Amino acid sequence: MVTIIRNTDYTRISGSVKPDTKKRIVLPSVLVREDMIYHMYYNSAGQILLDPQVTIPASELWLFENRDALNSVDRGMLESLNGKTIKRGSFAKYVKDAS
Repeated sequence: MVTIIRNTDYTRISGSVKPDTKKRIVLPSVLVREDMIYHMYYNSAGQILLDPQVTIPASELWLFENRDALNSVDRGMLESLNGKTIKRGSFAKYVKDAS
């Protein structure tokens, strides 16, 4: 058994949706983004759940595998959200012209 339901507050989108001749069901555009992929689950009652996923570049995987680094990023984001930032001025003098 897989436990993935993070919120049980569902909104009914439409009723009486029927698959087309190729057994496809079209999702409303408000629910779908081009860059989204889905994991699909079903249960013994025949209910289907689509769990949206995103992919990340392999070069960024290290952050999600390094719990300390990820916690540090999360902590910094939370501090920024709460206005606990320090103005360090412009860093423009450190930029080299790439053109």
